[in-house]
Amino acid sequence: MAPLGNKSEAYEEAMVSVTEKRPISTVVIIIAMQAEALPVVNKFQLTEEPNSLFPEGVPWIRYHGTYKDLYINLIWPGKDSVLGVDSIGTISASLVTYASIQALHPDLIINAGTAGGFKAKGASIGDVFIASDCAFHDRRIPIPVFDLYGVGMRKAFETINLVQELHLKVGKLSTGDSLDMTPHDESSITANDASVKDMEGAAVAYVADLLKVPTIFIKAVTDIVDGAKPTAEEFLQNLASVTAVLDQAVEQVIDFINGKCLSEL
Repeated sequence: MAPLGNKSEAYEEAMVSVTEKRPISTVVIIIAMQAEALPVVNKFQLTEEPNSLFPEGVPWIRYHGTYKDLYINLIWPGKDSVLGVDSIGTISASLVTYASIQALHPDLIINAGTAGGFKAKGASIGDVFIASDCAFHDRRIPIPVFDLYGVGMRKAFETINLVQELHLKVGKLSTGDSLDMTPHDESSITANDASVKDMEGAAVAYVADLLKVPTIFIKAVTDIVDGAKPTAEEFLQNLASVTAVLDQAVEQVIDFINGKCLSEL
């Protein structure tokens, strides 16, 4: 008789194989900002759910609906209850990712949003990147092995066919809880070999990896981090136009996913 551990491992591998060959059904889209989320909500004619699946008191908003053969859930972390601004950053992203997986059991997660890009890595305003890897750049722990934990590198779900079909750029994503970039952050981002930086992706990747849910990261460039303009100014200047680009990219990805298995992506 095979040891229990081996049997369990073989069972898990068999379940993964079955999942990868079954058409994708339930998709969760996680978007940090209302300005980024609402165009997608309107595009797929999603409805806000008044009876939340989430704990009482949290500001998280769920929109849902059926599009072609997919059941789409869009989760927006909502507004901060004290300051009234979007609940951006890694804490909200990790919490809503965990809660969404527990409540909705998605076949696939899509983390979509705007991001800063690096001209040194070929990024321009309005470019859309699919992240190949996600890592943190502001968790500095200068102790052996803990330093690697701080970086927290995770591979995104590989989508070779999707990238080729939609002609999207591919690059590594670096995540931190600050919009600006300190010299320490810049050094870490360079070490992460990142093409784009955001404030949520690696947190989503950590939770999704922990709970074994395939995740795609779609990031549209609003500002050039290593450019001449101040980041905040350029971000606000381009947010509306780049959000429209992001909206289109999400639609193309959803259309590509429809009717396919994970192994076909």
